[in-house]
Amino acid sequence: MALGSVLLEILQRPTTGEVLGEILIFVIPLWVAVAIGVIVGWAWRPKWASNLSREMLLDSKVSKEAEKGEFSATTTSSVIPSFNILKFQLPSCVSWVADDGGIQKDSLSVPPTLNSERSSSKIEKERTDLVMEDDLEHLSKLVEVTDGGPAWIQVMDRSTPNMNYQAWRRDPETGPPQYRSRTVYEDVTPDLMRDFFWDDEFRAKWDDMLLHAETLEECPTKGTMVVHWVRKFPFFCSDREYIIGRRIWESDQMYYCVTKGIPCSSVPRKNKPRRVDLYYSSWCIRAVESKRRDGQLTACEVMLFHHEDMGIPWEIAKLGVRQGMWGAVKKIEAGLRAYQKHRASAEPLSHSALMAQINTKVSADHLRSLESRTSDMLEIESQETPEKRAGNNIPKFLVIGGAIALACTLDRGLATKALIFGVARRFATGRRL
Repeated sequence: MALGSVLLEILQRPTTGEVLGEILIFVIPLWVAVAIGVIVGWAWRPKWASNLSREMLLDSKVSKEAEKGEFSATTTSSVIPSFNILKFQLPSCVSWVADDGGIQKDSLSVPPTLNSERSSSKIEKERTDLVMEDDLEHLSKLVEVTDGGPAWIQVMDRSTPNMNYQAWRRDPETGPPQYRSRTVYEDVTPDLMRDFFWDDEFRAKWDDMLLHAETLEECPTKGTMVVHWVRKFPFFCSDREYIIGRRIWESDQMYYCVTKGIPCSSVPRKNKPRRVDLYYSSWCIRAVESKRRDGQLTACEVMLFHHEDMGIPWEIAKLGVRQGMWGAVKKIEAGLRAYQKHRASAEPLSHSALMAQINTKVSADHLRSLESRTSDMLEIESQETPEKRAGNNIPKFLVIGGAIALACTLDRGLATKALIFGVARRFATGRRL
C-alpha cells in the first residue's frame, strides 16, 4: 500500500518532466542496491562457482564449434543440454543409465574395446600402488560400520517385487558426499552378481553412459586389473575418464570387491575427457534368505560404498542423485535380469568376467582381526544433527548475489540460469539438497 501511494503521488505531478524526475529518484536507489548485491556476490563467490562458470563457458564454445560442423555427430550429441542432470554413478556397479528422450544409443556410445597389445601384457609382479590389503581392511570396516566416519543419513527405502533397496548418505568434513546402499536381489547367486559388476563387455548393453572401456593391465594370479573408462555426462558437463584399479577377495562365500581411482602415467591427461582422480566404489556381496521366508539363501545382498570428485559442486551433485537415484536403480535390476538370461544361454564368458573369478582367499578370522583394529561403533541416523545444519548457514545476500553474477555471465539459456537460481534459493532458505 505504501509503495502504491508513492507511485500515485509521483504520477500526479503537474508536468512530465517532474514525473520522470521523481521516477528516476525512486528507481535509482533500487538499481544501486542491485548493483551492490551483484558486486558483493561476485567478489565473495565460492570457488566452485568460478569452476562451474569456466566449465559452462568451455562447453558453450564446444557447442558453437559443433554447430559449424567442426565436430562429429557423436560429439555434437554429447553436448546437448538435458534435464536428466547429473545422473552420475553412485557406485561403478550402480552406473546411471541415461534416458535422454529422442537420442539413440548408437549415436552416443562406442562399444568397449580391449587393446590387444596392452591386454596381452600381464602384471607378473603386482605393482605396490594398486589395490592392496589395506583396501580390504577399509572396505571391511565400512561394511561393519567401524570406519570411524560420520553417521549415515538414510535417504531412500524402496522396493519392487524382486528387489529391496535402501540408501544412505554422509557428508565428511572434507571431500565429496559419500553414499552407502544395501540392495537385496531375489533369485540371484553371489557368483553371478560378482561377474555382472565386473563384466565390462556386457556393461555396454545396459549402461548407456559408458563410452569406452579398456583393460590396461591385469594380474593372472591375484585378479587385479587396471581399466580405463570414459563415461558420458549429460547437461553442461564434459565427458569424464577414470583409471580404475580393482580386485576381489573371497571369505566364506562373501565377496569383497574394491574399485578405486589410481594414478597412471601411461594414459596422458587431456582437457577432454576430464580425468577423475578421487574415485572409490566398492561393495560386499553375499547370499541371504529370500523375502519369501522359506529358509533358503536364494537372494543376494549387495552393500555398496561410493564417492568421487567429478569437478561438480557437491550440493548440485546431491540434488541430481536424489532426483535420479530410484529410476537408475530399477534400470540396474533390468540389466541384471538380462545378464541372467545371457548366462543361461551358455554363451562364452567375456574376458573381464573370467578375471572376476580370480579371487584372493582370506579367512574369516583374518577379517575379524582387521575389523578389531577400530572399536568405535557408529549409529546410523535418519536425520541430520543440529550442529550439521548450523554449519550450512551462509549469508543469503552473498548466495543470491553470487547466483545473479554467475547467471549473468553465462550464455546457456533459461534452463541453466533457472537451475543456478533454484540452488541459490535452496541455500538461502536453509533447505537441504
